[in-house]
Amino acid sequence: MALKVINLDTPTLGDRSYIAHDGKTALVVDPQRDIDRVEAILLREGVALGAVIETHMHNDYVSGGLVLAREYGVQYIVSEKDPVTFDRFSIADQQVVPVGSFAVQAIHTPGHTYTHMSYALLDSSQKAQGVFTGGSMLHGSTGRPDLLGEDHAHELAGLQHGSAHRLAELLENKVSIHPTHGFGSFCAATATSGDSSTIADERKTNPALLLDKDSYIAQTLTGLDAFPTYYKHMGPANHAGPGPIDLSDLNRMSTDEVLNALQAGSWVVDLRSRNAWASGHVKGTVSFGLDGSIATYLGWIFPYEKQLILISDKATDISEAQRELVRIGIERPAGSFVGTVTDFADLGSTKSVNFADIPAVIGNPVVTILDVRRNGEREASHIVSSLHIPLHELESRVSELPTTGEIWVHCGGAYRAAASLGIIEKSGRTPVLINEPYSAALLVKDLDIITGHMDAGPIGLEVA
Repeated sequence: MALKVINLDTPTLGDRSYIAHDGKTALVVDPQRDIDRVEAILLREGVALGAVIETHMHNDYVSGGLVLAREYGVQYIVSEKDPVTFDRFSIADQQVVPVGSFAVQAIHTPGHTYTHMSYALLDSSQKAQGVFTGGSMLHGSTGRPDLLGEDHAHELAGLQHGSAHRLAELLENKVSIHPTHGFGSFCAATATSGDSSTIADERKTNPALLLDKDSYIAQTLTGLDAFPTYYKHMGPANHAGPGPIDLSDLNRMSTDEVLNALQAGSWVVDLRSRNAWASGHVKGTVSFGLDGSIATYLGWIFPYEKQLILISDKATDISEAQRELVRIGIERPAGSFVGTVTDFADLGSTKSVNFADIPAVIGNPVVTILDVRRNGEREASHIVSSLHIPLHELESRVSELPTTGEIWVHCGGAYRAAASLGIIEKSGRTPVLINEPYSAALLVKDLDIITGHMDAGPIGLEVA
Protein backbone atom coordinates (compact mmCIF):
# COMPACT_ATOMS: atom_id res chain seq x y z
CA MET A 1 0.00 0.00 0.00
CA ALA A 2 1.22 3.52 -0.82
CA LEU A 3 2.00 5.72 2.14
CA LYS A 4 -0.85 8.01 3.16
CA VAL A 5 -0.31 11.39 4.85
CA ILE A 6 -3.28 12.93 6.67
CA ASN A 7 -3.31 16.60 7.65
CA LEU A 8 -4.67 17.56 11.06
CA ASP A 9 -5.14 21.33 11.07
CA THR A 10 -5.46 23.67 14.04
CA PRO A 11 -6.48 26.84 12.18
CA THR A 12 -6.84 29.06 15.24
CA LEU A 13 -3.10 28.64 15.88
CA GLY A 14 -2.12 28.30 12.24
CA ASP A 15 -0.49 24.90 12.72
CA ARG A 16 -0.74 21.46 11.12
CA SER A 17 0.02 18.05 12.59
CA TYR A 18 0.34 14.89 10.50
CA ILE A 19 -0.53 11.22 10.61
CA ALA A 20 1.37 9.09 8.07
CA HIS A 21 0.63 5.37 7.70
CA ASP A 22 1.09 2.32 5.50
CA GLY A 23 -2.33 0.83 6.16
CA LYS A 24 -1.23 -0.88 9.37
CA THR A 25 1.19 1.33 11.30
CA ALA A 26 1.07 5.09 11.79
CA LEU A 27 3.53 7.86 12.57
CA VAL A 28 2.29 11.06 14.24
CA VAL A 29 4.22 14.30 13.70
CA ASP A 30 4.00 17.39 15.94
CA PRO A 31 0.63 16.64 17.63
CA GLN A 32 -1.32 19.28 19.48
CA ARG A 33 -2.24 18.80 23.13
CA ASP A 34 -5.77 17.48 22.50
CA ILE A 35 -4.67 14.05 21.30
CA ASP A 36 -8.22 12.71 21.11
CA ARG A 37 -8.31 14.20 17.60
CA VAL A 38 -5.33 12.04 16.64
CA GLU A 39 -6.87 8.99 18.26
CA ALA A 40 -10.06 9.47 16.27
CA ILE A 41 -8.07 9.40 13.02
CA LEU A 42 -6.15 6.29 14.05
CA LEU A 43 -9.45 4.58 14.79
CA ARG A 44 -11.03 5.74 11.53
CA GLU A 45 -8.06 4.55 9.49
CA GLY A 46 -7.82 1.25 11.35
CA VAL A 47 -4.09 1.63 12.07
CA ALA A 48 -1.89 1.16 15.12
CA LEU A 49 0.36 3.92 16.39
CA GLY A 50 4.02 3.09 15.79
CA ALA A 51 5.87 6.27 16.80
CA VAL A 52 5.51 9.98 17.59
CA ILE A 53 7.98 12.57 16.33
CA GLU A 54 8.69 16.20 17.21
CA THR A 55 10.46 18.38 14.66
CA HIS A 56 11.36 20.80 17.45
CA MET A 57 10.41 21.99 20.90
CA HIS A 58 7.55 24.26 19.90
CA ASN A 59 7.24 27.88 20.96
CA ASP A 60 3.63 28.45 19.91
CA TYR A 61 1.81 25.54 21.54
CA VAL A 62 2.16 22.86 24.17
CA SER A 63 2.74 19.48 22.54
CA GLY A 64 0.66 16.36 23.11
CA GLY A 65 3.47 14.14 21.81
CA LEU A 66 4.84 12.86 25.10
CA VAL A 67 1.43 11.91 26.50
CA LEU A 68 0.41 10.26 23.22
CA ALA A 69 3.59 8.19 23.04
CA ARG A 70 3.32 7.12 26.67
CA GLU A 71 -0.34 6.23 26.33
CA TYR A 72 0.40 3.85 23.45
CA GLY A 73 3.81 2.66 24.63
CA VAL A 74 5.64 3.79 21.49
CA GLN A 75 8.86 5.70 20.79
CA TYR A 76 8.79 9.45 21.31
CA ILE A 77 11.40 10.65 18.84
CA VAL A 78 13.11 13.94 19.71
CA SER A 79 16.43 15.43 18.65
CA GLU A 80 19.36 14.22 20.73
CA LYS A 81 20.39 17.86 21.12
CA ASP A 82 17.17 19.00 22.82
CA PRO A 83 17.81 19.36 26.60
CA VAL A 84 14.56 17.77 27.70
CA THR A 85 13.92 16.38 31.19
CA PHE A 86 11.96 13.26 30.15
CA ASP A 87 12.85 9.95 28.54
CA ARG A 88 12.76 10.01 24.75
CA PHE A 89 14.18 8.21 21.73
CA SER A 90 17.13 10.45 20.85
CA ILE A 91 17.69 10.88 17.14
CA ALA A 92 20.74 12.26 15.34
CA ASP A 93 21.26 13.83 11.94
CA GLN A 94 20.85 11.32 9.07
CA GLN A 95 19.66 8.57 11.42
CA VAL A 96 16.94 6.33 9.98
CA VAL A 97 14.17 4.93 12.20
CA PRO A 98 11.76 2.25 10.90
CA VAL A 99 8.03 2.64 11.50
CA GLY A 100 6.06 -0.32 10.20
CA SER A 101 6.98 -0.94 6.56
CA PHE A 102 8.30 2.60 6.13
CA ALA A 103 10.85 4.79 7.90
CA VAL A 104 11.87 8.36 8.64
CA GLN A 105 15.30 9.90 8.25
CA ALA A 106 16.34 12.84 10.41
CA ILE A 107 17.79 15.91 8.68
CA HIS A 108 19.23 18.56 11.01
CA THR A 109 17.72 21.86 9.82
CA PRO A 110 18.59 24.60 12.32
CA GLY A 111 17.13 28.07 11.90
CA HIS A 112 13.77 28.12 13.64
CA THR A 113 15.63 26.64 16.61
CA TYR A 114 19.22 25.41 16.87
CA THR A 115 18.20 21.78 17.33
CA HIS A 116 15.43 21.66 14.72
CA MET A 117 15.02 18.42 12.78
CA SER A 118 13.15 17.74 9.54
CA TYR A 119 12.19 14.15 8.72
CA ALA A 120 12.18 12.57 5.28
CA LEU A 121 9.35 10.05 4.92
CA LEU A 122 10.88 6.95 3.31
CA ASP A 123 8.80 4.24 1.64
CA SER A 124 9.63 0.51 1.80
CA SER A 125 12.27 1.00 -0.92
CA GLN A 126 13.91 3.81 1.09
CA LYS A 127 12.78 6.50 -1.39
CA ALA A 128 11.69 9.83 0.08
CA GLN A 129 8.00 10.47 -0.58
CA GLY A 130 7.70 13.58 1.57
CA VAL A 131 9.46 15.59 4.24
CA PHE A 132 8.07 16.90 7.53
CA THR A 133 9.73 20.29 7.84
CA GLY A 134 8.19 21.72 11.04
CA GLY A 135 9.37 25.33 11.23
CA SER A 136 12.13 25.04 8.65
CA MET A 137 10.99 25.15 5.00
CA LEU A 138 7.37 26.31 4.78
CA HIS A 139 5.16 26.76 1.75
CA GLY A 140 6.88 29.71 0.07
CA SER A 141 8.61 30.82 3.25
CA THR A 142 10.56 29.68 6.30
CA GLY A 143 10.06 29.68 10.05
CA ARG A 144 10.98 32.86 11.87
CA PRO A 145 14.45 32.91 13.47
CA ASP A 146 13.88 35.26 16.39
CA LEU A 147 11.83 33.20 18.85
CA LEU A 148 14.91 32.43 20.96
CA GLY A 149 15.65 36.14 21.29
CA GLU A 150 16.97 38.94 19.12
CA ASP A 151 20.56 38.08 20.05
CA HIS A 152 20.22 34.82 18.11
CA ALA A 153 18.08 36.03 15.22
CA HIS A 154 20.85 36.93 12.76
CA GLU A 155 22.73 33.66 13.31
CA LEU A 156 19.57 31.55 13.12
CA ALA A 157 18.43 33.32 9.95
CA GLY A 158 21.73 32.36 8.34
CA LEU A 159 21.31 28.78 9.52
CA GLN A 160 17.74 28.75 8.18
CA HIS A 161 19.04 29.75 4.76
CA GLY A 162 21.52 26.89 4.84
CA SER A 163 18.88 24.43 6.01
CA ALA A 164 16.56 25.27 3.14
CA HIS A 165 19.40 24.67 0.69
CA ARG A 166 20.29 21.41 2.41
CA LEU A 167 16.73 20.12 2.02
CA ALA A 168 16.68 21.13 -1.64
CA GLU A 169 20.01 19.38 -2.24
CA LEU A 170 19.18 16.16 -0.39
CA LEU A 171 15.65 15.62 -1.71
CA GLU A 172 14.26 15.12 -5.20
CA ASN A 173 12.06 17.77 -6.81
CA LYS A 174 8.90 15.65 -6.53
CA VAL A 175 9.16 15.25 -2.73
CA SER A 176 6.19 16.89 -1.00
CA ILE A 177 6.69 19.47 1.76
CA HIS A 178 4.72 19.00 5.02
CA PRO A 179 5.39 21.96 7.36
CA THR A 180 3.91 22.36 10.83
CA HIS A 181 3.76 26.16 10.65
CA GLY A 182 2.70 28.57 7.93
CA PHE A 183 -1.09 28.30 7.87
CA GLY A 184 -1.62 31.42 9.93
CA SER A 185 1.05 30.75 12.55
CA PHE A 186 3.09 33.60 13.99
CA CYS A 187 6.05 31.21 13.61
CA ALA A 188 6.24 32.04 9.90
CA ALA A 189 8.90 34.61 9.00
CA THR A 190 7.13 35.90 5.89
CA ALA A 191 3.85 35.24 4.13
CA THR A 192 3.27 31.63 3.13
CA SER A 193 1.40 30.56 0.02
CA GLY A 194 -0.83 27.66 -0.89
CA ASP A 195 -1.87 24.53 0.92
CA SER A 196 0.73 22.17 -0.50
CA SER A 197 4.05 22.22 -2.32
CA THR A 198 7.04 20.19 -3.42
CA ILE A 199 10.78 20.77 -3.45
CA ALA A 200 10.38 21.85 -7.08
CA ASP A 201 7.74 24.41 -6.10
CA GLU A 202 9.97 25.79 -3.37
CA ARG A 203 12.87 26.22 -5.78
CA LYS A 204 10.64 28.62 -7.73
CA THR A 205 9.06 30.57 -4.86
CA ASN A 206 10.93 30.30 -1.56
CA PRO A 207 13.04 33.37 -0.67
CA ALA A 208 15.57 31.15 1.10
CA LEU A 209 16.26 29.37 -2.21
CA LEU A 210 16.03 32.43 -4.44
CA LEU A 211 18.13 34.94 -2.47
CA ASP A 212 21.77 34.83 -1.49
CA LYS A 213 22.41 34.38 2.22
CA ASP A 214 22.98 38.03 3.13
CA SER A 215 19.94 39.22 1.16
CA TYR A 216 17.76 36.54 2.74
CA ILE A 217 18.91 37.44 6.25
CA ALA A 218 18.29 41.14 5.65
CA GLN A 219 14.83 40.59 4.14
CA THR A 220 13.80 38.14 6.85
CA LEU A 221 14.91 40.26 9.80
CA THR A 222 13.42 43.44 8.32
CA GLY A 223 10.01 41.83 7.89
CA LEU A 224 9.66 40.44 11.42
CA ASP A 225 6.98 41.88 13.68
CA ALA A 226 5.93 41.12 17.26
CA PHE A 227 4.87 37.61 18.23
CA PRO A 228 2.52 36.57 21.06
CA THR A 229 3.89 36.97 24.56
CA TYR A 230 2.48 33.61 25.64
CA TYR A 231 5.23 31.97 23.58
CA LYS A 232 7.55 32.44 26.56
CA HIS A 233 5.57 29.76 28.40
CA MET A 234 5.52 27.18 25.60
CA GLY A 235 9.19 26.27 25.22
CA PRO A 236 9.75 25.60 28.94
CA ALA A 237 6.55 23.54 29.12
CA ASN A 238 7.61 21.37 26.18
CA HIS A 239 11.14 20.86 27.49
CA ALA A 240 9.76 19.83 30.89
CA GLY A 241 7.37 17.29 29.38
CA PRO A 242 3.67 18.26 29.33
CA GLY A 243 1.23 16.05 31.19
CA PRO A 244 -2.32 14.93 30.34
CA ILE A 245 -5.12 17.46 29.97
CA ASP A 246 -8.51 17.68 31.61
CA LEU A 247 -11.34 18.88 29.37
CA SER A 248 -14.15 17.93 31.75
CA ASP A 249 -16.82 20.55 32.52
CA LEU A 250 -15.66 23.54 34.50
CA ASN A 251 -17.24 24.57 37.76
CA ARG A 252 -20.43 26.53 37.02
CA MET A 253 -20.61 29.87 38.82
CA SER A 254 -23.52 32.06 39.84
CA THR A 255 -23.87 35.68 38.78
CA ASP A 256 -22.74 36.85 42.20
CA GLU A 257 -19.66 34.62 42.07
CA VAL A 258 -18.74 36.01 38.65
CA LEU A 259 -19.14 39.59 39.84
CA ASN A 260 -17.12 38.94 42.98
CA ALA A 261 -14.36 37.40 40.89
CA LEU A 262 -14.36 40.45 38.61
CA GLN A 263 -14.09 42.71 41.62
CA ALA A 264 -11.14 40.63 42.89
CA GLY A 265 -9.23 41.08 39.61
CA SER A 266 -10.11 37.92 37.67
CA TRP A 267 -10.33 38.04 33.88
CA VAL A 268 -13.84 37.23 32.71
CA VAL A 269 -13.98 36.37 29.01
CA ASP A 270 -17.26 36.53 27.09
CA LEU A 271 -17.25 33.88 24.35
CA ARG A 272 -20.32 35.11 22.48
CA SER A 273 -20.01 36.92 19.16
CA ARG A 274 -18.77 40.49 19.17
CA ASN A 275 -22.23 41.66 18.04
CA ALA A 276 -23.80 39.99 21.05
CA TRP A 277 -21.18 41.50 23.38
CA ALA A 278 -21.71 44.98 21.93
CA SER A 279 -25.48 44.68 22.34
CA GLY A 280 -25.22 43.83 26.01
CA HIS A 281 -22.42 42.60 28.27
CA VAL A 282 -21.33 42.33 31.87
CA LYS A 283 -19.21 45.37 32.64
CA GLY A 284 -15.57 44.48 33.11
CA THR A 285 -15.60 41.51 30.74
CA VAL A 286 -13.63 41.22 27.51
CA SER A 287 -14.93 39.91 24.20
CA PHE A 288 -13.20 36.90 22.64
CA GLY A 289 -15.70 35.14 20.43
CA LEU A 290 -15.13 31.64 19.13
CA ASP A 291 -15.40 32.91 15.56
CA GLY A 292 -11.77 34.09 15.69
CA SER A 293 -8.35 33.04 16.92
CA ILE A 294 -9.17 33.09 20.61
CA ALA A 295 -6.10 31.13 21.77
CA THR A 296 -3.68 33.39 19.90
CA TYR A 297 -5.11 36.76 20.88
CA LEU A 298 -6.38 35.97 24.37
CA GLY A 299 -3.12 34.18 25.13
CA TRP A 300 -1.24 37.25 23.89
CA ILE A 301 -2.77 39.66 26.40
CA PHE A 302 -3.96 37.43 29.26
CA PRO A 303 -1.70 37.55 32.35
CA TYR A 304 -1.14 33.84 33.07
CA GLU A 305 -0.89 34.48 36.79
CA LYS A 306 -4.50 35.75 36.88
CA GLN A 307 -7.66 33.71 37.34
CA LEU A 308 -9.66 33.16 34.15
CA ILE A 309 -13.43 32.71 33.98
CA LEU A 310 -15.39 31.91 30.82
CA ILE A 311 -18.98 32.98 30.21
CA SER A 312 -21.43 32.29 27.38
CA ASP A 313 -25.03 31.46 26.69
CA LYS A 314 -24.05 27.98 25.44
CA ALA A 315 -22.22 25.23 27.33
CA THR A 316 -20.65 24.07 24.06
CA ASP A 317 -18.84 27.41 23.84
CA ILE A 318 -17.20 26.78 27.21
CA SER A 319 -16.02 23.32 26.10
CA GLU A 320 -14.65 24.63 22.80
CA ALA A 321 -12.77 27.44 24.55
CA GLN A 322 -11.27 24.98 27.05
CA ARG A 323 -9.89 22.95 24.14
CA GLU A 324 -8.45 26.05 22.47
CA LEU A 325 -6.82 27.34 25.63
CA VAL A 326 -5.29 24.10 26.88
CA ARG A 327 -3.22 24.07 23.68
CA ILE A 328 -1.38 27.16 24.95
CA GLY A 329 -0.98 25.94 28.50
CA ILE A 330 -4.05 27.47 30.15
CA GLU A 331 -4.91 24.24 31.91
CA ARG A 332 -8.16 24.79 33.81
CA PRO A 333 -9.95 28.15 33.93
CA ALA A 334 -11.22 28.88 37.44
CA GLY A 335 -14.87 28.57 36.48
CA SER A 336 -17.62 29.32 34.01
CA PHE A 337 -21.06 30.83 33.70
CA VAL A 338 -23.67 29.52 31.26
CA GLY A 339 -26.80 31.62 30.83
CA THR A 340 -28.05 34.89 29.43
CA VAL A 341 -26.32 38.14 30.31
CA THR A 342 -29.69 39.55 31.32
CA ASP A 343 -29.28 37.44 34.46
CA PHE A 344 -26.82 40.14 35.55
CA ALA A 345 -28.27 43.35 36.93
CA ASP A 346 -25.85 45.95 35.56
CA LEU A 347 -25.05 45.63 31.85
CA GLY A 348 -23.08 47.75 29.44
CA SER A 349 -23.44 48.17 25.69
CA THR A 350 -21.24 49.47 22.90
CA LYS A 351 -22.17 51.34 19.74
CA SER A 352 -21.13 49.88 16.39
CA VAL A 353 -20.30 51.88 13.25
CA ASN A 354 -18.84 51.31 9.79
CA PHE A 355 -15.82 52.81 8.03
CA ALA A 356 -18.20 54.83 5.85
CA ASP A 357 -19.20 56.71 9.02
CA ILE A 358 -15.65 57.95 9.65
CA PRO A 359 -15.38 60.87 7.15
CA ALA A 360 -18.22 62.68 8.91
CA VAL A 361 -16.36 62.65 12.24
CA ILE A 362 -12.80 63.32 11.05
CA GLY A 363 -11.64 66.48 12.79
CA ASN A 364 -14.31 66.17 15.47
CA PRO A 365 -12.44 66.60 18.79
CA VAL A 366 -14.77 64.21 20.58
CA VAL A 367 -13.99 61.24 18.30
CA THR A 368 -10.65 59.40 18.16
CA ILE A 369 -10.00 56.68 15.58
CA LEU A 370 -7.88 53.93 17.15
CA ASP A 371 -6.03 51.32 15.08
CA VAL A 372 -5.12 48.21 17.16
CA ARG A 373 -3.36 46.26 14.40
CA ARG A 374 0.29 45.28 14.48
CA ASN A 375 3.07 47.53 13.20
CA GLY A 376 3.47 45.76 9.86
CA GLU A 377 -0.19 46.09 9.04
CA ARG A 378 -0.15 49.74 10.04
CA GLU A 379 2.84 50.50 7.83
CA ALA A 380 1.19 48.80 4.86
CA SER A 381 -1.88 51.03 5.02
CA HIS A 382 -3.62 53.22 7.58
CA ILE A 383 -6.12 56.01 8.09
CA VAL A 384 -4.16 59.26 8.24
CA SER A 385 -5.68 60.80 11.36
CA SER A 386 -5.89 57.58 13.38
CA LEU A 387 -4.04 56.78 16.58
CA HIS A 388 -2.10 53.50 16.64
CA ILE A 389 -1.72 51.21 19.66
CA PRO A 390 -1.46 47.47 18.91
CA LEU A 391 -3.89 45.32 20.88
CA HIS A 392 -1.10 43.55 22.75
CA GLU A 393 0.18 46.93 24.04
CA LEU A 394 -3.20 48.50 24.75
CA GLU A 395 -3.61 47.72 28.45
CA SER A 396 -0.19 49.15 29.31
CA ARG A 397 -0.74 52.22 27.09
CA VAL A 398 -4.41 52.95 27.73
CA SER A 399 -3.40 56.20 29.45
CA GLU A 400 -2.44 57.55 26.01
CA LEU A 401 -6.10 57.58 25.00
CA PRO A 402 -8.20 60.72 25.52
CA THR A 403 -10.36 60.59 28.62
CA THR A 404 -13.36 62.27 26.99
CA GLY A 405 -15.35 61.61 23.85
CA GLU A 406 -15.64 58.37 21.89
CA ILE A 407 -12.85 56.05 20.78
CA TRP A 408 -13.71 54.31 17.50
CA VAL A 409 -11.67 51.13 17.24
CA HIS A 410 -10.71 49.07 14.20
CA CYS A 411 -8.30 46.26 13.31
CA GLY A 412 -7.93 43.99 10.30
CA GLY A 413 -11.19 42.11 10.61
CA ALA A 414 -12.96 43.50 13.74
CA TYR A 415 -12.00 40.59 16.06
CA ARG A 416 -9.11 42.38 17.80
CA ALA A 417 -11.08 45.62 17.83
CA ALA A 418 -13.85 43.86 19.74
CA ALA A 419 -11.27 42.40 22.16
CA SER A 420 -9.99 45.90 22.89
CA LEU A 421 -13.39 47.32 23.84
CA GLY A 422 -13.48 45.84 27.32
CA ILE A 423 -10.01 47.16 28.10
CA ILE A 424 -10.99 50.66 27.00
CA GLU A 425 -14.33 50.52 28.82
CA LYS A 426 -12.65 49.35 32.03
CA SER A 427 -10.43 52.46 31.92
CA GLY A 428 -13.54 54.66 32.11
CA ARG A 429 -13.49 55.66 28.44
CA THR A 430 -16.18 55.16 25.80
CA PRO A 431 -15.27 52.69 23.03
CA VAL A 432 -17.12 52.31 19.73
CA LEU A 433 -16.67 49.25 17.52
CA ILE A 434 -15.90 49.74 13.83
CA ASN A 435 -17.52 46.46 12.94
CA GLU A 436 -16.04 45.78 9.51
CA PRO A 437 -12.82 44.38 8.04
CA TYR A 438 -10.22 46.99 7.13
CA SER A 439 -10.70 46.18 3.45
CA ALA A 440 -13.99 48.10 3.68
CA ALA A 441 -12.04 51.26 4.58
CA LEU A 442 -10.22 51.11 1.26
CA LEU A 443 -13.55 51.50 -0.54
CA VAL A 444 -14.58 54.70 1.25
CA LYS A 445 -13.90 57.55 -1.20
CA ASP A 446 -13.65 60.38 1.31
CA LEU A 447 -11.38 58.55 3.74
CA ASP A 448 -7.75 59.71 3.66
CA ILE A 449 -5.53 56.60 3.69
CA ILE A 450 -1.76 56.28 3.41
CA THR A 451 -0.50 53.15 1.66
CA GLY A 452 3.04 52.02 2.39
CA HIS A 453 5.30 49.41 0.85
CA MET A 454 5.38 46.69 3.48
CA ASP A 455 3.23 43.56 3.51
CA ALA A 456 0.45 43.50 6.06
CA GLY A 457 2.16 40.69 7.93
CA PRO A 458 3.36 37.17 7.37
CA ILE A 459 0.31 35.21 8.38
CA GLY A 460 -3.40 34.79 7.86
CA LEU A 461 -4.27 35.53 11.48
CA GLU A 462 -3.15 39.09 10.85
CA VAL A 463 -6.46 40.04 9.25
CA ALA A 464 -8.50 39.09 12.30
